Amino acid sequence: MKKENLEEIKNMPKVVLHLHLDGSLRPETVYNWLKQEKNDVTLEEVKEKLMVDKDCRDLNQYLQKFNLPLKVLQTEEHIEQATYELFEDLAKQNVIYAEVRFAPSLHIQEGLPYERVVESAIKGMSRAKEELKIEGNLLLCCMRGEDNTLSNLTTVATAKKYLNNGVCGLDLAGAEALFPTSEFADIFKVAKEQNIPFTIHAGEAEGPESIKNALEMGAKRIGHGVRCIEDPKLVRELIEKEIPLEICPISNLQTKATGEHPIEELYKKGIKVSINPDNDTVSNTNIIEEYKWVLEHTNLTIDDIAKMNKSAVRGAFISPQEKASLIAKLNEYKKDHNKVL
Repeated sequence: MKKENLEEIKNMPKVVLHLHLDGSLRPETVYNWLKQEKNDVTLEEVKEKLMVDKDCRDLNQYLQKFNLPLKVLQTEEHIEQATYELFEDLAKQNVIYAEVRFAPSLHIQEGLPYERVVESAIKGMSRAKEELKIEGNLLLCCMRGEDNTLSNLTTVATAKKYLNNGVCGLDLAGAEALFPTSEFADIFKVAKEQNIPFTIHAGEAEGPESIKNALEMGAKRIGHGVRCIEDPKLVRELIEKEIPLEICPISNLQTKATGEHPIEELYKKGIKVSINPDNDTVSNTNIIEEYKWVLEHTNLTIDDIAKMNKSAVRGAFISPQEKASLIAKLNEYKKDHNKVL
């Protein structure tokens, strides 16, 4: 990659819509937490437990890398610190707005109520927003799985409680191939009735039907969605309804969601596409690495990436005024950059 292109993707303002808190912990922080609890572990061993290797078979194996993060994210202090550090890392990458997601139901093993879990994350995010030039919100994940209707409904109620006060919406995450999207229609019916916007992981481990179910349930965005390419009629629907896809190129390849990545084809067909890192640590990536991958493996350009950032803003779960402010920042950078050129 040309040096000037690398500098530009580092400097350009970025918007991230699909990023998991528990999949993006700093290995050094996890190592320190474990040492404080008298665990005999090395930093290298921690990295091995947190990061996926090149032989990853599928999404289910990828999801095993969340075992350690969920073990250490059970206190208010750790949740707050992890959230602050992730937003700090994003600010260093010139991200101007991020929606960070996590599932409160996975952080109550040591007795924390849902509200305290979410308030701890909001506290960490708010501190980062005050100290750094970054805006953001949290998305609360309902989880795929058996017998978890009550915990998912509690997540919906918690999202409603903090909506527009640090939380901007909901998500459905977990093992898509094992627990079909359609099984969670009742949960998202409640979310829709309460006017909580939501995105749903779909079209990653399962095909177009999963995306169709998510749209029928009222999803305003689709997490991943790369397998829509298998159904031309669905592609047309996504274009017509202007449903954004939160695409995570490196993660999609690691989980074998796709062989040859369709991001270029989807973008050129007219789908609203944004580029995202999914899990900074599990995938050993960040938003800059994702942009580099796109420029090195497709015919897409920096201008295309800039347009995707505008699509991301338009798809964000924020007010029209907040969107206008972010678009103005993107335009201001482009104008100043063009002057320099």
